[in-house]
Amino acid sequence: MKINVGLIGLGCRGLALLGSELLRMEDVCVSAVCDTYEDRVSKAVDLIFTETGNRPFASCDYKEVLEQTLDAVIIATAWEHHVDIAVEAMHKGITVGLEVGGAYTIDQCWALVRAYEETGTHCMMLENCCYGKRELMLLNMVRQGVLGEIVHCSGGYCHDLREEIANGEENRHYRLRNYLSRNCENYPTHELLPIGKILNINNGNRMIGLTSTASCAKGLHEYCVANKGENHKLSLSEFKQGDIVNTVIKCANGETISIQLDTTLPRSYSRGFTVRGTKGAYFEDNDMIFIDGEHNEFEWKGRELWGNAASYEERFLHPLWRDYKASGGHGGMDWLVLRAFFDSVINKERPPIDVYDTATYMCISVISEESINQNSNFISIPDFTSGRWSQKRDLPSSKYSL
Repeated sequence: MKINVGLIGLGCRGLALLGSELLRMEDVCVSAVCDTYEDRVSKAVDLIFTETGNRPFASCDYKEVLEQTLDAVIIATAWEHHVDIAVEAMHKGITVGLEVGGAYTIDQCWALVRAYEETGTHCMMLENCCYGKRELMLLNMVRQGVLGEIVHCSGGYCHDLREEIANGEENRHYRLRNYLSRNCENYPTHELLPIGKILNINNGNRMIGLTSTASCAKGLHEYCVANKGENHKLSLSEFKQGDIVNTVIKCANGETISIQLDTTLPRSYSRGFTVRGTKGAYFEDNDMIFIDGEHNEFEWKGRELWGNAASYEERFLHPLWRDYKASGGHGGMDWLVLRAFFDSVINKERPPIDVYDTATYMCISVISEESINQNSNFISIPDFTSGRWSQKRDLPSSKYSL
């Protein structure tokens, strides 16, 4: 079966998905492309023609793309436009693969849910980090009980983005306007969605509320002064986004989650993935597993365990990484999440990250913004499943099921 796919949004992310992943998939035909910038559209058309000999339908108006005969659409636009395009696509019966990003209002999240419940057309957030090698290995270990009962998880999006943000106008990148106008946990899903699968969120558990605290905003100002000059308009602007945002989430079953946004100060990349259970723990920054009864002698010399997670791969590596030679962007995660999406399209199944998940995780940006604006008050997280979270559902039959 050949899947006809539309790609809306041809910036860095959209073009990367096209060139590194989509054009390498034999069962995928990118038959329509769209971006508001004509040069990006032309670049995508030329790339597709060079690789396949076909010229896709091309437009600067996404509505024209949604009028084409498509099985699925991938939305990789600026964050602000994700929901509107997704809802329109679902009402036209086109399955949606939605790139990551937070919502701007709770109503947007409910709009996604309503669109699915009215049409039966699926929407999957394309959260590639759910398919990371370590994330899947830990999911496997947790489900086999190796770490005992899970009590707390943490993670972060810790990535020095100062250059990307400060050059937002030159690169036509949406992050700049968000950092100028919002103060919130603006990019929660890389760390939070893999944690949510470990904690069975929306499948016997749910996140009930959070508190968020933002630091002052100094990093981008200093970067702009140093790199653009003290009289540049960005050096004279006030960035609203705090340099560090810490968010603590409470779950219905008693677990806690802490996540951190850290994107405007100098540092190395990390998602800070940590899983704490009654029988053991995993710490991403040291790639270390600590098992009670096995590693207790290392209580005061933990550095000797750094990197030992690799030694657990023989027993606990997830089948997707054991049996499938992943390749492509982000070490294979992009390929795997797209295959998970297309597998659900082909089999007409509920995707492994469904519309209720998508709405739940997108809303974190909105709730954190409200908490920050209310001096870090605890704010409730809506139940987008309308109570269905309390009963475990059968996982999709796909090998990409989470």
